[in-house]
This record gives sequence, C-alpha cells and structure tokens, in this order.
Amino acid sequence: MGIIGDFFNLFYPQVCEACGNALVKNEDFLCTKCIVELPYTHYHKIVDNPIEQIFWGRVNVENATALFKFHKKSKYQKLIHKLKYKGRKEIGFELGKYLGAEINLSNRFNNIDYIVPVPLHKKRYKERGYNQSNWIAKGISEITNIPISVDNLIRTVATETQTRKSKLQRWENVQSIFEISDKTQFENKHLLIIDDVVTTGATLESCANKLYEVENVKISISVVAVV
Repeated sequence: MGIIGDFFNLFYPQVCEACGNALVKNEDFLCTKCIVELPYTHYHKIVDNPIEQIFWGRVNVENATALFKFHKKSKYQKLIHKLKYKGRKEIGFELGKYLGAEINLSNRFNNIDYIVPVPLHKKRYKERGYNQSNWIAKGISEITNIPISVDNLIRTVATETQTRKSKLQRWENVQSIFEISDKTQFENKHLLIIDDVVTTGATLESCANKLYEVENVKISISVVAVV
C-alpha cells in the first residue's frame, strides 16, 4: 500500500490546506511550516485571557481558550472558510485534535464531563450536510477521550447569519434560540461548549445561559479561532 500511495501522490499530490504547497512524507493536513507559523494564542495557559474577558459581566465561564487568532485574508482564514462553506468537515476534526492536545496540556480543563458543540438548526444542517462544531468536538474527543453530547442541546430557531451584524444585532439574533431535551443529563456536570470562531461571543453566551438553567452546572468554552 505504501508503494501504491507513493505512486498516487506522484500524480495527485496532497497539499497543505493553508498554503497549498505539496505535503511531503509524514506531513498530514498542514505542512510543517504552516504548523509552526499558526498564530497560536496559548490561552489554555492563561487565566483571565481575552476569551474569558469577552464574557465578563455577561455569563459565568469557568475557563475558555482558542487555538489561534483569526486574521482576515491570512492563509489560515482559508481553513475556516473550507470548513464552514466548502464541505471540508475533516478540517474541523484535524483542528479539533490540535485543540484537544492543548486542553490535555492544561490543568484548567481537567474535569470536563461532556463536550457540547454549538448546535445547528435542522434547516441549516440539511443545507450544509454537517455541523462543523460537531467535527471539531470529534477531534477534541479523539485526543482527550471526553464524551460528546450532540443531541441534548438543540437549536430551535433558524437564525440569520451573524456575518456583517453589529454586536447588538448579533446578541438580538441569538436570544432564546436553544432548548435542552433532558436537563438531568447535565445536572452537576462541567460542560465544554465548542464552536469554530468567536467574535462577540453572542451565540456562546446564549448557549451558556440556556445551559445554566440546569442545576449545579459549570460551563467552559473552547473555540478554534478568535477574531
């Protein structure tokens, strides 16, 4: 199979998802140069980091982190665009593994009971065919062995896209759009909410507010990128 794989790659080379250059042996998904240059936040090591500060005075968050900083027109913007709009759900899985590795290195996320991806409305899910946050969660779970809950937190309203909305409009757009199927599943649990990108934090705040209706629940947050 190694010979066949080498022959196939000769004519159809695998390329780095960020820069587009051909991958060499032992490289997968991203080339070594792009991995090294990824604008990591290292927020998993920092108490009161900028992600956590987003939610100060809005909703109680135990801990929060982001894998990297999102810069428009950067080569890493392509990763998020492919994940959300080009059907490349495996990118979410791979980025989730990077995020999971950081979570494993941090003692701030030691006691997570469930990973909870931000849900898509069934209409949007049908259009896209998958939930990118679910695939990020799968990657995190692959590394951390933390179980995922994908059916208990439900999105009941098909909201408009948050793109090009003001901070206030984003907040208004996502109020009261989530429901919980079985609150007892989350009682006395520490939940890690997962999303792809955080800008104003409005969607994550709405998720957390709904989950805080559960008795004695704790909430942490982890995202792939922060704007």
